[in-house]
Amino acid sequence: MELLTRRYRTAEKITGPLLFVERAANISIGETVRIVLPEGEERNGQVIEVSDEHAVIQVLEETTGMGVRSTEIYFTGSVVKANLSPGMLGRRFDGTGKPVDGLPPVFPERRMGITGYPINPVVRGEPSDFIQTGISAIDGLNTLVRGQKLPIFSASGLPAKEIAGQILRQAKVVGEGEKFAIVFAAIGITHREASFFIEEFERGATLHLSVIFLNLAEDPAIERLLTPRFALTTAEYLAFEHGFHVLVILTDMTNYCEALREVATAREEVPGRRGYPGYMYTDLATLYERAGRIKGVGGSVTQIPILTMPDDDITHPIPDLTGYITEGQIVLSRELHRKGVSPPIDILPSLSRLMNSGIGDGKTREDHRELADQLYAFYAQGKDLRRVASIVGEEGLTESDRIQLKFADDFEKGYLNQGDTPRNIMETLDYGWDLLQRFPKDRFTRVRPDIMERYYGRTIKP
Repeated sequence: MELLTRRYRTAEKITGPLLFVERAANISIGETVRIVLPEGEERNGQVIEVSDEHAVIQVLEETTGMGVRSTEIYFTGSVVKANLSPGMLGRRFDGTGKPVDGLPPVFPERRMGITGYPINPVVRGEPSDFIQTGISAIDGLNTLVRGQKLPIFSASGLPAKEIAGQILRQAKVVGEGEKFAIVFAAIGITHREASFFIEEFERGATLHLSVIFLNLAEDPAIERLLTPRFALTTAEYLAFEHGFHVLVILTDMTNYCEALREVATAREEVPGRRGYPGYMYTDLATLYERAGRIKGVGGSVTQIPILTMPDDDITHPIPDLTGYITEGQIVLSRELHRKGVSPPIDILPSLSRLMNSGIGDGKTREDHRELADQLYAFYAQGKDLRRVASIVGEEGLTESDRIQLKFADDFEKGYLNQGDTPRNIMETLDYGWDLLQRFPKDRFTRVRPDIMERYYGRTIKP
């Protein structure tokens, strides 16, 4: 138990999840606080602002029933810490790291502050080697690389939850002796969604390799700000102290940002874009930048944050700022979803900026980059021809154009629309070549002759 060093009974006011304390001296931002009610009930908090006049405490439970003058506040002198142990694998916790699986609390090997520690740029390793998700639109065309942060941009009604479930079941690292783990943080989800994700873990037999943090919609909104930090601290511990390649899935970051706005409103801060705090970019960066590798250390932390774009607006502050910080994005398409394409990933606005670091000979296959470029080119041309055909009709197209149009349809119905069936990277690449067989060799503009000689003519289907 932490030492209770300073006691105050100078609470000034309570606003939402915030408690304002007057005349608090020698207080540090991030310091943990114990709040004792007159009946003896205890609640926890964290200092988020300090000035000459007062300290602002973020209460981590409900503030209902707390009186201003009758509440005692104890400043502990330490920051919020997570109990960490390899025994966390296979366990479920709430958003503040307390077990919710009916098993005993974690006996910690280490206790670490949840704000993490910045990786020195000098020792930060370059992301390399890919993580196989089993989804062709990602593995083949927007490859996820160990140490990368690659968000998924969804919208209301699109199956982001199902895609997250697929990745939970299917994700793996390729290579002998590589240790892989998943840290999953659900932020502001319903009981039904929580049950869905637990079933996905069990269905994919990955539960024993996973650490799950569940912040439910009924939990205090303030807890949403802690959930990803507990998850990322756990991931850093497993990666950099035990050599795991850790995939962190954070869903839904929109709920996190809404909680951030709620706290900013309670603090009566001047709002920024669309009411979100002006420091939201910096706050998100403190989470996303915790992905990476360290030179000389075998593990890595890779992030897939999932967010819902309000009103399908990719320029909304949440996706906009996320895009600035992260290394690409996977964009879900409402049009493809209406067509029944599953998963409905629109590859044209999607991008993995670190893809080249994780593919090629010795990592995936030598033809990977050029094959992906050619598939992109033909698909983009086919989508352009759809607009032309809607005006002049297919009869007005040349035979070459009709082949291009048919390719776009088959690409969506086959390559993208894989449903619940996983594909390994070789199946994904072979399927891409199979789709390209309809085009004569002189139409290929993105593939070198030696690669064409080696792979053109394959007819292997997954």
